[in-house]
Amino acid sequence: MLLDWRFWAMGLFGLSAGGIIAAGIFAFLAIIGVFPRLIGKTKTRNHILLYETLIVAGGTFGNLFDLYEFPILAGGFLGQAVLLIYGFAVGIFVGCLVMSLAETLNALPVISRRIHLAVGLQYIILAVAIGKITGSVLYFWNQMGK
Repeated sequence: MLLDWRFWAMGLFGLSAGGIIAAGIFAFLAIIGVFPRLIGKTKTRNHILLYETLIVAGGTFGNLFDLYEFPILAGGFLGQAVLLIYGFAVGIFVGCLVMSLAETLNALPVISRRIHLAVGLQYIILAVAIGKITGSVLYFWNQMGK
């Protein structure tokens, strides 16, 4: 099996396809402005090398964890703490991604014009965020994911 050229060709094609998809996702995130927006908002332009390193490390470790399915022992306090921190990090990332995409598509100005909203758009965004948090907490509290 290991000497069969088809085995190695499939491995090469699989890794190549995964690399292309990962590069496309990171390019998409860069194009819609997630990373530059976060760097600009946090005023940390002098740490660009750290951002690049962490983005590549996050993508690499995320792929490894997904591919090899490392178990997380969530029974103890440490496991619960790791899951809590991971959940917050993923939630913040998804929120930044969604807001960056909405900003790129100019969805918020279009919505505010359509509903004739002069002031208070930040309260609508806050209400949507609170609704998402409440829904997620209820979903996981009632163990609907099992």
